[in-house]
Amino acid sequence: MTFRLKTALAGAGSAALLLGALGSQFIGGLAPCHLCLLQRWPHLAAIVIAGAAVATGQRLLALLGALAAAVTAGIGIYHTGVERDIFQGPTSCTSSSAGSVSPDQLFDQIMAAPLIRCDEVAFEFLGLSMASWNAVLSLGLVAVWLWAYLRD
Repeated sequence: MTFRLKTALAGAGSAALLLGALGSQFIGGLAPCHLCLLQRWPHLAAIVIAGAAVATGQRLLALLGALAAAVTAGIGIYHTGVERDIFQGPTSCTSSSAGSVSPDQLFDQIMAAPLIRCDEVAFEFLGLSMASWNAVLSLGLVAVWLWAYLRD
């Protein structure tokens, strides 16, 4: 298997995981928490890196792809620890300026917004949460990226 094919495979793996996350959100109705959203960005980076690696054949890009997959796996492991009460989860959130919204309107918006907690498992399959599956599968993608880097 060639370098370009291996990197395309790794990028396709990240694309599949990202599409699965988006599908669970938009089709399955599972709103993502903050940590869920953080796990998506490295997959997007890995997809872009895979495209560049396929286009240029630059072997060092495989190390960047492995790093992106390792980052999302690390976030997934941390998120799993939060879900299992091993680690404390994020305690702060960010929001945009209230602008010209009245206090009553702002209160109504806050009360209507769903609270998505990082320490609650929204979906489980074979005893593993989506964060756990992301970690396991992303570690597999790290191996594919390293395989692409080391062997042609």
